[in-house]
Amino acid sequence: MTNPSFELRLVEDSLHAGAVFELPADATNRVVYVAHGSISVGDAAFSDDSAWTGKGAARLIAGSSGAALWRFELIPAGAPLVSATANAGYTRHKITAALAWPIADAVLFRADSVAFPPGGCAYLHTHQGPGFRCLIEGGVRIDTNGHSTSYAPGGAWFEAGPIPVFAQAAADRPSRFIRVMVLPARLKGLSSIAYVNADDRDKPKSQSYKVFADVIIDV
Repeated sequence: MTNPSFELRLVEDSLHAGAVFELPADATNRVVYVAHGSISVGDAAFSDDSAWTGKGAARLIAGSSGAALWRFELIPAGAPLVSATANAGYTRHKITAALAWPIADAVLFRADSVAFPPGGCAYLHTHQGPGFRCLIEGGVRIDTNGHSTSYAPGGAWFEAGPIPVFAQAAADRPSRFIRVMVLPARLKGLSSIAYVNADDRDKPKSQSYKVFADVIIDV
């Protein structure tokens, strides 16, 4: 039996005030993070720094100030991009990455944010699944696989999971990024991080976390 092929995709939706954005009844699992403004989905309301998680059909209605959304999607490889119509706003593709599949027999979608004080860092580490990060404030340098890359707010990057990563936050201001990962379901409620160097495991850690969703999904 051939293993299914999946990708992670991150797009930015900018919706006009009161705009309606219809997501189709497809097989896509989504996390929609509200970077600014507000939306309602059914009877639930979401404003700055909150997130809706769901699969398939959904009706997103922007609030009175519109909405800037980061839409993280787990999709079958090559699935077409769903875009806001011109009268609702616009959609801009940020990044897509192919996933090594299967990750596990059962998987979960985790959406959280990782915050650093000025000068904070995440010691060299790995994760047990792939995911995207998108910087919401501050600045960060990511060292991985022999390369160093710096990101400003709105910058997005992919981490495969098993490849070691070191993160250095800006020295002069707090920094924070939004993170969505696909992880083995057994990690629900548990950390996915593993520090590469034994000396780092017991050091005080500067990063803090805010969880938006940690849900087992059907793929």
